[in-house]
Amino acid sequence: MSVYTISDLHLPLGIDKPMDVFGTVWENYTEKLRENWQTAVSEDDTVVIGGDFCWATYIEQAYKDFEFLSVLPGKKVILKGNHDYWWTTKKKMDEFVQANKFNNIDFLQNNSYIVKAGGRDIGICGTRGWSMPNAKDYDAAIFSREVQRLELSIQSAADKADEIIVFMHYPPVSSDYLTTGFTEVMNRYGIKKCIYGHLHAKAHSFALQGDVNGIEYTLVSADYMNFMPLKII
Repeated sequence: MSVYTISDLHLPLGIDKPMDVFGTVWENYTEKLRENWQTAVSEDDTVVIGGDFCWATYIEQAYKDFEFLSVLPGKKVILKGNHDYWWTTKKKMDEFVQANKFNNIDFLQNNSYIVKAGGRDIGICGTRGWSMPNAKDYDAAIFSREVQRLELSIQSAADKADEIIVFMHYPPVSSDYLTTGFTEVMNRYGIKKCIYGHLHAKAHSFALQGDVNGIEYTLVSADYMNFMPLKII
């Protein structure tokens, strides 16, 4: 079994909202995603989706998006992005996927999942994150709450996993902030891999990747990956 990841699918099946403002790479992207996913991922694999799953405002509007995802191979774990307006309580989301028999979809919120890959128990942990302090929409209270949620997620897997991988929607670091509350939590628990999305088009050039103070960062926004899930284990 392998672990894959991809972020920012922005599926438009429930709410029609084009993504071509971000470039021609988004033309016919749902079909490109479907073909790439089916080529790479098997039913025994797990795919972590790093937020901005679809454009729906309410979860009921997202039925077609969840249906699209559910028929693709593998187990899917979704975390929240800044455009996931449909996101509600985990209880309600679990009830929605159960009622509609989307049985291969789970949600990451203050919790974790343990998957067996490469002969090890891999902890899937993470949270949405938030904008850095120099951003216009920075909110100290939200930022602090997201740091706490990351720690809760890691704590829930700390005594079960051989390795923990952190997934976030927002970048947890930037060129101006190499140390943040998120990095402090990850360092405290010995996290070595962090995967994130959120950045599109020209913003790709601002992504910090590779080793930064002992943590390996990887950007997996769908357009950056040309809509191909990345195998990480």
